[in-house]
Amino acid sequence: MDESGLSLTLAKEQAQAWKEVRLHKTTWLRSEILQRVIQELLVDYYVKTQDRNLTSEDKKFHETLEQRLLVTELTQLLGPSQEREVPPLLGLEKVDLLELMPPSEDFMWMRARLLLEVEEQLKKKCFTLLCYHNPSSALCLCPDSDSETLKAAKVWNLAEVLVGEKQQCQDAKSQQKEQMVLLEKKSATYSQVLLRCLALLQRLLQEHRLKTQSELDRINAQYLEVKCSAMILKLRMEELKILSDTYTDEKVEVHRLIRDRLEGAIHLQEQDMEKSRQVLNAYEVLGEEFDRLVKEYTQLKQATENKRWALQEFNKACC
Repeated sequence: MDESGLSLTLAKEQAQAWKEVRLHKTTWLRSEILQRVIQELLVDYYVKTQDRNLTSEDKKFHETLEQRLLVTELTQLLGPSQEREVPPLLGLEKVDLLELMPPSEDFMWMRARLLLEVEEQLKKKCFTLLCYHNPSSALCLCPDSDSETLKAAKVWNLAEVLVGEKQQCQDAKSQQKEQMVLLEKKSATYSQVLLRCLALLQRLLQEHRLKTQSELDRINAQYLEVKCSAMILKLRMEELKILSDTYTDEKVEVHRLIRDRLEGAIHLQEQDMEKSRQVLNAYEVLGEEFDRLVKEYTQLKQATENKRWALQEFNKACC
């Protein structure tokens, strides 16, 4: 088999596989929608039981539906008995669950009514979808003005409209992708052109403007340097002038005498401090014995002061 024949076979198999996938998906969606509609009917029934009293037929219908649905779900959970390797939960078998099924008469009556309830519920959902898709239509603004046939026709056409809009969205997405690819290409081209323009401008600046600017900056720097030096010399001259006006010869002589006296006093204080430091070092050589003598001298001096004060008080008392 050549490559073209193999490609054709693969394409057919792929198309058949996608067809089966769509078929299974449609089947699953139908069962899922039916399951959700039945669950909504049960929820509505629970809500109605809290608000008002229901008729016996309504109670019988919902109880039969709930019982049938519950038994069916439990039967599916058990699975085929021949495939189980472990004993079932609580020892239950399908036969035990089937005994809980409602009577066949009740089931047939419930099934006939269920078809009507499901049909009515689906009509409401389709009408809601129609109003959501086109809320400004006359059918949504005045829902009682149209017949059921007209509603069904509009809902039936809604599917084709949605398919068409979905195709338009897909086409728009494809065009958007193409536009994005084209935009990226143009952006890359424009970026390269801009980079070349910037390089050209930079070269023109370096060759024409920057050379002249560098020479001008050098001259300005030299001018500022000379001006700064002149300012420093002028400040120094003003400083010397202030010092000359402030300190005359008489004031300088007086300051010299004051400085000599202060230096002599500092020298005497340094000598006294050196002598005191030598005495302190001599006392520190004595160590703990010197500390003991200082404490004893302090105690004796304090005792003497106390006795002197007592003697003075005694003399005052005698007088």
